[in-house]
Amino acid sequence: MNWINNNGVRQTHRWLSMAFTLTVIANFAVRAWGEPPPWVTYAPLPPLFLLMFSGLYMFVLPYASRRRGARWGNEEKRTYGKDRP
Repeated sequence: MNWINNNGVRQTHRWLSMAFTLTVIANFAVRAWGEPPPWVTYAPLPPLFLLMFSGLYMFVLPYASRRRGARWGNEEKRTYGKDRP
């Protein structure tokens, strides 16, 4: 695994989640004063889409690495905490 790339994706995902949360909070704060302009309403969407793509990448990554390892014959046995012979 390329740990530098994975850590970068994870860190980016964390920062995007904070940006998304702040834009949603700002959206609700502005709505307290009345109907906000469209750019405020749609401001959470770009971080949300980026979160979706980075989250899907991180979700698929373990399955892709297992498949790649099995293809090349270096798949290690995984016991997942159980003692198997």
